[in-house]
Amino acid sequence: MQRLPGALVPPPQPVSRSAESRGTTADEIVRVAVLGSTGSIGRSTLDVIAASPGRFVPHLLAARQSVGPLLEQAHRFRPAWVVIVDPDAAATVDATSLPPGTRLAVGDEALDELVADPAIDRVVAAIVGAAGLRSTWAAVAAGRTVALANKETLVMAGPLVMRLAERTGATIIPVDSEHAAIHQALCSGRPTEVARILLTASGGPFRTRPAATLADVTPAEALRHPTWSMGPKITVDSATMMNKALELIEARWLFGVPAAQLEVLVHPQSIVHSLVEFVDGSVIAQLSPPDMRLPIQYALSYPRRLPGPARRLDVAMPLTLDFEPPDPARFPALRLGLEAAERGGTSGAVLNAANEEAVQGFLDGRLRFTDIAEVCAGVLAAHPYRSDPELDELRALDAWARQEVASWASV
Repeated sequence: MQRLPGALVPPPQPVSRSAESRGTTADEIVRVAVLGSTGSIGRSTLDVIAASPGRFVPHLLAARQSVGPLLEQAHRFRPAWVVIVDPDAAATVDATSLPPGTRLAVGDEALDELVADPAIDRVVAAIVGAAGLRSTWAAVAAGRTVALANKETLVMAGPLVMRLAERTGATIIPVDSEHAAIHQALCSGRPTEVARILLTASGGPFRTRPAATLADVTPAEALRHPTWSMGPKITVDSATMMNKALELIEARWLFGVPAAQLEVLVHPQSIVHSLVEFVDGSVIAQLSPPDMRLPIQYALSYPRRLPGPARRLDVAMPLTLDFEPPDPARFPALRLGLEAAERGGTSGAVLNAANEEAVQGFLDGRLRFTDIAEVCAGVLAAHPYRSDPELDELRALDAWARQEVASWASV
């Protein structure tokens, strides 16, 4: 059987010999590296591991600065390695405080080297933001199976990452609930039979709030998401729907579809996680309660399905599912995402960097809520666009975009 590159429209059987041999059969252990283990996705990953004793084993846990929570996880799960990326944070740790058998490594280079360890079967890439690109790149370069929760990796460098995966034989399995749903739905047809991919969005806390009042939104209001419990950055992204803009870009490269076939549909209940429409009119959707442990387990166990800790959908109970198109005036970020997905090149990296800085400016009180999309649009329009950039150029433009937003926020 010919292996499909990356995560492109997989069949419902193993996509590569490496996937078959690294913990996907009924009696094999899957050794997992969790990058960003102290964040919300990392903690949910460890919930999945704890609920499947003997099935998934944490081999490596990594965090940037959250030393206390990382050490607690080390004592609970006894990984072979703990990595603290920030050397200053690592300097506060006494190596003798680690449990027996757990070793400490420090810095980005150490993490790059360790994720390439053949002892690791799956790498959960859950470091938030652009900071997660480096270690994810290292895992893909080593041909690992990557459970990708860091959407910014593909937003910034989608074509480069997917080409790298083809060269190294790496397999990329999405952890975002929307992309995990699409990954599953695409098994129902051939790539040439896909008419549309519809990513669902809850609409966040301001779906029905008058658009004229959005400039007055406070950080506390933006952080009250109606259905999901997430970190502050992604929660604000959900409120602006910039998260959906970035997911459009991610889907463009992950599934190899043109931007014209990608749409967003507001679905407040967060039960239908995305839909794929085929050319014959059939629409395939994946449904489940909003619980990140399900897509995480899917990525860890793929191509098999296993019992797990995620909540179940009780279809015997009354259930209403609402859908509506997003309001472009209320959510201007969506237009930016579609533009970046269509143009490709340097657009995704610039949009992502500008958004990260603008969100932080909003949380710090230096920008209004409505400034986030406005600032991102200005930086995206002003940047020196390149259609086929190298990785170093993307990193340079990432830094440039952040400086531009910092100048805007200081005015």
